[in-house]
Amino acid sequence: MNPSFSLCVYCGSRPGLDPKHLALASTVGQWIGRHGGQLVYGGGKAGLMGEVARSTLGAGGRVIGVIPAALVEKEWANHDCSELHIVSTMHDRKRMMAERADAFLALPGGIGTFEELFEVWTWRQLGYHDKPVGILNTSGYYDGLLTFLRTAVSEQLMSEWQMELIQTGSEPIALLQSLVQAAGLTTTPRLEEI
Repeated sequence: MNPSFSLCVYCGSRPGLDPKHLALASTVGQWIGRHGGQLVYGGGKAGLMGEVARSTLGAGGRVIGVIPAALVEKEWANHDCSELHIVSTMHDRKRMMAERADAFLALPGGIGTFEELFEVWTWRQLGYHDKPVGILNTSGYYDGLLTFLRTAVSEQLMSEWQMELIQTGSEPIALLQSLVQAAGLTTTPRLEEI
């Protein structure tokens, strides 16, 4: 069965200190799987990345992992993915992930997550794509970043319309539904969800 939507999730390759982060990754993965979706992600088996993939697969969803060869050699690849694409560079990885996604979502993460989020956001404001982009700000993880971005707008170094290109929320289910709807797609809940 073809997935009804394809969501690219950016998140940490570490679990972080707060167990809520792992629970959040599990909730997101389960929702994707239970609603006929497909996860596109960085192909790792550790941290939040690994948890969102395991949870998607466990809930019956498809998982597409995209990982550079250098990270496979370090044994970070998740070989349990429905499809695991091994690419040459990080640029190839991000391009393929963007091409395979209908929408993008950032969970808690580090520098790689931030870079990926800002890149797809920049691409959207430049018109390279018109896919929804979201930040899941559960437990206030992104409060500081969002405050900083508001400062950039108030300093007129960014525009309000650029901020409007990002959907933010603290409730995972509501934000997931909003991103899928904004992409013009629908979910197909499994029978136990109806």
